[in-house]
Amino acid sequence: MDIQHRDGENGTVPFRSSRFFCVGSKWYFTTREGFDSGPFASRQRAETGLKRFLSVVRLLPAEAQLH
Repeated sequence: MDIQHRDGENGTVPFRSSRFFCVGSKWYFTTREGFDSGPFASRQRAETGLKRFLSVVRLLPAEAQLH
């Protein structure tokens, strides 16, 4: 596994896992807040769903954004 710091990170690199997971033949994505979204027919569609979710979150006022 490639473990490296992200921009602005110092100290020990935290544990990271994939945002995508498969149950049966259906794909899901999870957010840092513990929200799971799906099912999607493929991982590619789950990735598109995550991109759409993040674009909507970015439109929220700063105080309303999920942290």
